[in-house]
Amino acid sequence: MMIEIDFQSDEAIYIQLTNQIIRGIATETIHEGDVLPSVRQMACDIGINMHTVNKAYTVLKQEGFLRLDRRKGAIIALDADKMQAMEEMRNSLRVLLAKGCCKNITGDEVHAMIDEILDEMKNGRM
Repeated sequence: MMIEIDFQSDEAIYIQLTNQIIRGIATETIHEGDVLPSVRQMACDIGINMHTVNKAYTVLKQEGFLRLDRRKGAIIALDADKMQAMEEMRNSLRVLLAKGCCKNITGDEVHAMIDEILDEMKNGRM
């Protein structure tokens, strides 16, 4: 798994890490049951603080993307509660779409963007 952190970005490092792992799951470069590197190993591999990795893993656990096992570590385990996931996505989309409306982004542009992103995920380019 290739993780690239942009240290110049305004986005928090733990969020970058969290998002890249989620993208890895979406593009199927990371699969259900895969074991992520230990907090210490991940921190060493990408050159960040262990507490930052721990925070990302905690967020992923809370959002239903992984479970923590004392012996095996962080394991990709997708939450089966689709209805809850859809409601969370709906709430996030409401905010994103409101921001887009404020910037005069049309519905057609949003649909085209979604289609493009879904195609990227299907082809593992995300």
